[in-house]
Amino acid sequence: MKLRWLGHSAFELISEENVKILIDPFISNNPACSVPVEEIEADLICVTHGHADHFGDALEIANRTGALIIANHELSIFFSQQGFQTQGMNIGASSKYQNIKVTMLDSKHSSDIDFMEEMVPGGTACGFIFELENGLKIYHAGDTGLFGDMKTIIADFYKPDIAILPIGDRYTMGPEAASQAAQWISPKKLIPMHYNTFPVIEQDADEFVNLVHSKNPDIEVIILEPGQTYME
Repeated sequence: MKLRWLGHSAFELISEENVKILIDPFISNNPACSVPVEEIEADLICVTHGHADHFGDALEIANRTGALIIANHELSIFFSQQGFQTQGMNIGASSKYQNIKVTMLDSKHSSDIDFMEEMVPGGTACGFIFELENGLKIYHAGDTGLFGDMKTIIADFYKPDIAILPIGDRYTMGPEAASQAAQWISPKKLIPMHYNTFPVIEQDADEFVNLVHSKNPDIEVIILEPGQTYME
């Protein structure tokens, strides 16, 4: 498995069977991303909500690659109206793409499509758990605040091995709340996201590591630089 952080909340996940998954493909207007959008490939694109910094280049990439787009029901209707192959889901539901299970989970955030001339309703924001061919579970929380399901449903039922959590504050939970989420979820490995893209969400990653380890020293916190890849 290869997991490349493209900056902000955008990740490229390549499975053992070489399935290429893009999550929140905010590429061309992402000041933290140095990868040209023309070089991005995808079999599957998963969008957590309708904001421009998450919806990103989903249409352009899907048009070029023919990727299937997974999103909430309302966003999937929007994608299909633009002529794209899409699959709508809702909270708690799962779907299979080849040998990968994709589960849509709750998040606490807004989701209106905010980059149109007139704002359009975008359904409910979400996170995703990807269960890969070898059973590895990766949780991408999307944009969210701290909420109780992290302590119960996500931790006790879904049990992710790797959690990817926002820490930027202002629009999501900040480092302190994210460290509490990490303690509740108790993944083996943790990757912070949605920080340092813009001045308003600047955070110190080393301080976040210290916060996590003060609550649970057994969690391995992996700090990636934009463009860097983690392999397992």
